[in-house]
Amino acid sequence: MQTNPNRVGAVQTTIEVIRALLDLEEATIASVAEEVGLSTSAVHNHLATLEEAGFVTREDGSFLPGYAFLEIGGRLRSDLDLYKYGRPEIDRLAKETGESANLMAMENGQGVVLYLAKGDDAIQFDAYTGRRFNLHTNALGKAILSELSRERVETIVERHGLAAETENTITDETTLFEELEQVRERGIAFDDEERLEGLRCVASPVTVDGEVLGSISVSGPASRLNRDRFREELPEQVSRAAELVSINIQY
Repeated sequence: MQTNPNRVGAVQTTIEVIRALLDLEEATIASVAEEVGLSTSAVHNHLATLEEAGFVTREDGSFLPGYAFLEIGGRLRSDLDLYKYGRPEIDRLAKETGESANLMAMENGQGVVLYLAKGDDAIQFDAYTGRRFNLHTNALGKAILSELSRERVETIVERHGLAAETENTITDETTLFEELEQVRERGIAFDDEERLEGLRCVASPVTVDGEVLGSISVSGPASRLNRDRFREELPEQVSRAAELVSINIQY
């Protein structure tokens, strides 16, 4: 990706320091400095400024992201109609199916998990609120892509690529567009172990006045999401939930 000539170096450094706090097991001044390639004094200044503003906390010599990030994210999310009307349907889907139900929006050509709920039988996997995924790797993302113009999908692919997550991930642009056409026709996207081995997912887009706002899904182990449940039962439940969210947002 081309570097923005107008970006502010100090801000970029602060962003790198914050990301280091997330990635490092023990984020000391020394370990963060090594991670971002800066002097310890420079990193200390960035961390001290973030700490004073409440964006970083200190515990036993290590630094952690502060709850100020959660406050910002929470306020942003609570203002979204997709979250406001989608959350009750996600909770209901999780309860009815016993699996994981998920709500995704799109930002900068990637999928962002807005909310998820776990049913009684749900398995643990690597999704959490705020987690980003490349759209081509999963049902939620393909449901969103199916509602975009070909030109916009091509732009997203050019920016983020079609990297493989498993041997089942779509990595060819022609195959992707063929898949998106099928998703568009049936209103349902399937993820058959394309992002994680052993995990299947069924998703449907949430649209209002022809614009896609996000998508809803149910995911679970391939051993349970099989045959008619994967291809018929869950698609009906998920598409109905997505339709209800769309109607509630609109009216």
